[in-house]
Amino acid sequence: MIVEIVLILASYLVGSIPFGLLVGRIAGIDVRREGSGNIGATNVGRLLGKKKGFLTLLCDVAKGFLPVWGATLLLPETTAARELIVVLCGLATVIGHMFPLYLKFKGGKGVATALGVFLFISPGSILITLIIFLAVVSGSGYVSVGSLAASALLPLWLWILGEPPQVLMVAVVIALLIWFKHRSNIGRLLRGEEKGWKKG
Repeated sequence: MIVEIVLILASYLVGSIPFGLLVGRIAGIDVRREGSGNIGATNVGRLLGKKKGFLTLLCDVAKGFLPVWGATLLLPETTAARELIVVLCGLATVIGHMFPLYLKFKGGKGVATALGVFLFISPGSILITLIIFLAVVSGSGYVSVGSLAASALLPLWLWILGEPPQVLMVAVVIALLIWFKHRSNIGRLLRGEEKGWKKG
């Protein structure tokens, strides 16, 4: 049981690594004080250009993918509740991104990190989710709307593809957390003040 707890805690610490902030610092700015104030790829991309935004995206996806992959490698197949521990590592990684220890628990919105988690667990569901995300962003003009739609529908695709209950449970929890972290975006959308992805 100690190994399982250590893996979950390590996943949280990996998720807490603020790659967007680090990319911004290297470029000479604090992304928390510019643009939307978020440390995610969208804000980094707006402030520093598409290449640095894409680099941040890749890093945030990787930090979701690697802990789950690592837990799968390190936990013997005979481990009790092995699949549950693996998906809990994924959940811990997303929580780490959203509420990072290193930044006084003020982090990003978790979309890219969740993408990395489920890219390992269920690549098919992520393919469908990406199609939905791109279609909604293209139609609405808002990354936030695409993120909200994609996260809300992910549990459905996982269920259709026959993923186990523990995966569905974690997907629902992550979707709720993503919506919670997007509450300011939802408010701006309702007021017509949200910034579209093509703007500034």
